[in-house]
Amino acid sequence: MKLTAPVYILKSKAKELKRSQAITMIEALNQVAKAEGFNSWSLLQSKVKTFTPQTKEELLEYLHPGDLLLIGARPGLGKTTLTLQLLLHAIKEKRPCFFFSLEYAEKTLFTKLAELDQKFEPNNSLLKLDLSDKISSDYIIDQTKSTVTEGSLIAVDYLQLLDQNRNKPPLQRQIEDLKSYAKEKKCILIFISQIDRAFDQKELTKPSIEDIKLPNPLDLSLFNKSIFVENGQIST
Repeated sequence: MKLTAPVYILKSKAKELKRSQAITMIEALNQVAKAEGFNSWSLLQSKVKTFTPQTKEELLEYLHPGDLLLIGARPGLGKTTLTLQLLLHAIKEKRPCFFFSLEYAEKTLFTKLAELDQKFEPNNSLLKLDLSDKISSDYIIDQTKSTVTEGSLIAVDYLQLLDQNRNKPPLQRQIEDLKSYAKEKKCILIFISQIDRAFDQKELTKPSIEDIKLPNPLDLSLFNKSIFVENGQIST
C-alpha cells in the first residue's frame, strides 16, 4: 500500500477541502480517499489498519501518531541501521526526527549516516542527534517538547540501557511516561531492543515479542507495534 502522504496529512487536506468547498467533513474525507484510489474514507482507514510492512521501505507507512514501536534483533543484524534508515526517510518528508543513543560515539554515528545516505548533512536541522549519558524518559521529553510535531519520530538506542544507571527511574515508569507523551504530542516513539541470547537455542527462523531481553521488569504490551530483524529481513 502506498499513499501519497501519511494519514494525518490526508486528514489535514480534508479539513482544507471542507473549508474551501463548504462541504461536510465526511464528503471531504471521501474526496481525499478517492484521490488515493479508495471508494470511501472508511475503506482507506480499513486498509491502513490491516497493513503490515513487507519491506524496509514500507515501514514508515506502518507508523502513525501515538505509536510506540519496538525494533528487535540479535547483535549485528541491522536493527540500528533499519532505525536510521527510517529516520532518514522521514526527514525527506520534512518530519522533525530525533535519535537518542546511549550506545554510539558521535564519529561512528556520523560515518554510519553518511554510508546510508551520501547526501546526508550533519547539520540537517530536521535530525537531532543526542548521545548524552543523561538520556532517560524525562531527558527525552525535555529535549524534544519545544520542537516535536505531529508525526515526528523519536528513536531511542536502546531500550535496555534506559535504566542502567540506578539514578534513573525504573524502565516501566519511563516507558509509561513516553507512551503518554507520544499520545499527547502525536509523535512516534521507536525503541531499539536486544533479543535474549536464549533465542539462539530455540532454532526458530525469527524472533517475537517473547524473545525481548528484559534485565528489569517491563510490560511489553505498552508497545503497540513491533518489528524484528533477522537475516536482513523484517517481520511483525
